[in-house]
Amino acid sequence: MRKFLFLGLVAILALLLLTAASPSPASASGPAYYVVRYGDTLDGIAWRYGVSTWALARANGIWNPNVIYVGQMLMIPYGGYGYPPVYQPVVYYPRPTYGCYYWVHYGDTMVGIARRFGGDAWTIARANGIYNLNWIYAGQRLFIPGCN
Repeated sequence: MRKFLFLGLVAILALLLLTAASPSPASASGPAYYVVRYGDTLDGIAWRYGVSTWALARANGIWNPNVIYVGQMLMIPYGGYGYPPVYQPVVYYPRPTYGCYYWVHYGDTMVGIARRFGGDAWTIARANGIYNLNWIYAGQRLFIPGCN
């Protein structure tokens, strides 16, 4: 009887050691990415992925953890508890092959730029990977699809 008990414990221990040595699927596939949604906080996102708020801020170059915006893409650093990332589909739009570039000036808005070139603000935003029309800055180079 003791022999079977001992063999059972050895088998369970070996099984635990083998599963602990294999990398988790989340860490084996590379870093996780998360796109900030309305109502998200950096603290909440960090808690969801099992990392500290400061580690998440440091990995993304965020100086003030209270300032994140909708559409911002965050890289989740390694060292979490191995929770699988929350699936959020990312939609990529094909980039037009012809167009021109425009450097944003102080006081410009995406709608004003679109009106100047006779286009749509969301078309310009999609061509430049912008998710929020209000987050453009002076000196930023924008691709304007379809302009001559």
